[in-house]
Amino acid sequence: MLTGPSPDAGLLTLLRVGSIQAPELLEANEILIAGGRIAALGRDLDVPAGWPVQVVEAPELIAVPAFIDQHVHVTGGGGEGGCGSRCPEITAHQIAAMGIGTVVGVLGTDGISRSPADLLAKVRGLRAEGIAAYMYTGSYRVPPPTLTGDLQRDLAWIPEIIGLGEIAISDHRSSQPRQDEIERLVSEVRVGAMLAGKRGICHFHIGDGGRGLEPLRRLLTETEIPAEQVIPTHVNRHRDLLEEAADYALTFKACVDVTAFDDADEDDLTGFGAVARLLRRGVPVERITMSSDCNGSLPEFDAQGSYIGMRVAGNATLIADWRRLVHEQVLTLDQALELISGNVARVLGLDGHKGRLAVGFDADVTLLDRTLTPQQTYVAGRCVYARGG
Repeated sequence: MLTGPSPDAGLLTLLRVGSIQAPELLEANEILIAGGRIAALGRDLDVPAGWPVQVVEAPELIAVPAFIDQHVHVTGGGGEGGCGSRCPEITAHQIAAMGIGTVVGVLGTDGISRSPADLLAKVRGLRAEGIAAYMYTGSYRVPPPTLTGDLQRDLAWIPEIIGLGEIAISDHRSSQPRQDEIERLVSEVRVGAMLAGKRGICHFHIGDGGRGLEPLRRLLTETEIPAEQVIPTHVNRHRDLLEEAADYALTFKACVDVTAFDDADEDDLTGFGAVARLLRRGVPVERITMSSDCNGSLPEFDAQGSYIGMRVAGNATLIADWRRLVHEQVLTLDQALELISGNVARVLGLDGHKGRLAVGFDADVTLLDRTLTPQQTYVAGRCVYARGG
């Protein structure tokens, strides 16, 4: 359940835990929170006399940076089968219960009945409930729908907008953008982000079409756009695309985003299997992120491309696949944490205050039990989820 008051600069919170992974293991076992940020890390921390302090005793739990999910259909995705196939909105409870403190909202196929204005309203609603929420402007289609009528103005004037997405390519549901249109969009976002002091990434939905990542390869080869500006997601749709993603990451020193698909029919295409495969191909862990595609649709189409059914994606698979990477010793805990915290914060341009536990950073903390199951989630020092609470 959502619980606790908004953080108050005059109220301190002291978390006493079994261990702290920042993501590296620290000698400290206490986190002092003040004004929504981490004020100190250590052992037997001194609290100023006379200050009100809320002490949380959790000696059996592990404190880690709260997870960041960069691809969430917060207003619901779907719509490929008509109005009756629209997915529901996600709730703050569903987010925080998975240890996730930060989400980035996306539109998908439906940029008609759902709009960037709807998305912004939902993002601000999640913020009011304690979740750190951001959004991409745009949707699958080109030209993308915006709030102000201009991509650069969206980035410059709307704080919650951190980039453009998800633009669909190599997919029968995309608007089949030409190469010059893709290049113009990314260039517009780059300049708008520079003016706004943001990273301004372009988040690309990759379908299962035969062109795969070729439009992005051409973008990075034929223009001056840096690889960090472009994030392809859903790269584990099929084996050939995953293999291409490994080559793309290695060739351009680029990041790729693996989706923890609820409906992956083969183990090597799950979030777990895809990360393991990329690592075996030599892709450094710092160039891989994981996201959920939560509350997006899982549509089914026949051989002619006609819609035949749909399920709704959840975010439990993201955490299950992530835990499996540690349990099966594919990655150490500190490495695995980067996939859904530090690496994501860096990709999004939030790494100055999110993605690790350090003095001065946002007090976004998830407390895990020994099975790596989230038990409590704090965002800006506020407890937004406590299992059983």
